[in-house]
Amino acid sequence: MSLLVPLDPSPDFAPKEATAAPERLLEGAPSFKTWELDTALAEAAKWGKIRTGIWEATAGKTISIKGETFEFCHILSGRCEISEDGGETHVFGAGDSFVMKPGFTGSWNTLETVKKIFVIAS
Repeated sequence: MSLLVPLDPSPDFAPKEATAAPERLLEGAPSFKTWELDTALAEAAKWGKIRTGIWEATAGKTISIKGETFEFCHILSGRCEISEDGGETHVFGAGDSFVMKPGFTGSWNTLETVKKIFVIAS
């Protein structure tokens, strides 16, 4: 098993498909595709699992709650607007990266179909 894992932004296998949970849906009817590319146990951290993959979402607005999860995102295409409860609103597009730390709550508004690379520690 190699310890270097290239990430293909266009995987050739079928994604896991989902829609927004009714209790999280604010606007529209977004659908989601997730291609999980790699997982690893985080032995030296408080997180038990690290997941890496590609995620895609169509237009719509949902409630985002990170709980105990840390997430790094790099936008490959599209645009989204993320608002933190009681905080700022940011618009992200292709080439932008950001982190949502544990405890984050707010909204995720997909303005144009978004495709991103994610790394999640939970």
